[in-house]
Amino acid sequence: MPPADPTTKKPLDIVVKFALWVFVGSFALIWGGMYLSRPDRSIPPYTVGSQSSHFVATYVPRDTQDDQIERLVKRFRKVAHETRDFGPMKIYPTTAGDQGGRYRKIVIYVFDDHLKTEPDVLAKYLAGDAVVTKDYEQSMRGYYQLLDQDEEGGTGPIPQDGNSSSDTRILFKGLVTDPFPAEAEPEPGISISPL
Repeated sequence: MPPADPTTKKPLDIVVKFALWVFVGSFALIWGGMYLSRPDRSIPPYTVGSQSSHFVATYVPRDTQDDQIERLVKRFRKVAHETRDFGPMKIYPTTAGDQGGRYRKIVIYVFDDHLKTEPDVLAKYLAGDAVVTKDYEQSMRGYYQLLDQDEEGGTGPIPQDGNSSSDTRILFKGLVTDPFPAEAEPEPGISISPL
């Protein structure tokens, strides 16, 4: 038998090949999962802090700009016009069991302070606690309300009894059955995809 040539390479063992495939495949799965579950970057990140009946208190990061709040409020409007299903927006049904739909009535408050969205603070506000009410309304960054067919959204505090604050900017007001305005969707944020 001739001596083995030291320059020839031995083929990889089947166990080594399998381990390499598992290694590469796991990174492909992780990347694919991250890509498919990436957040919607056209609206600011938000969290539902508490919900009481059809009232929902959400919060956004403190550095959220007014135009981002506006995009979030307009997204709530878009959902109401297209599907009227706020479940994908992390909101539990507000009128469950109602013949008019699971989200026939909804009032969403947007804050940049998570303490304002605590369940006990929302409950005190809804109960009309004078100590909480003024500060609660002044802290609002935006709102969206859908009451059967009537909808309204804006930045700043929600108008009370038809009176709006000087800090309130009403973005839209009308019927949810009105034609949805054709607005250009904002560009999505920077993707984490390397492709």
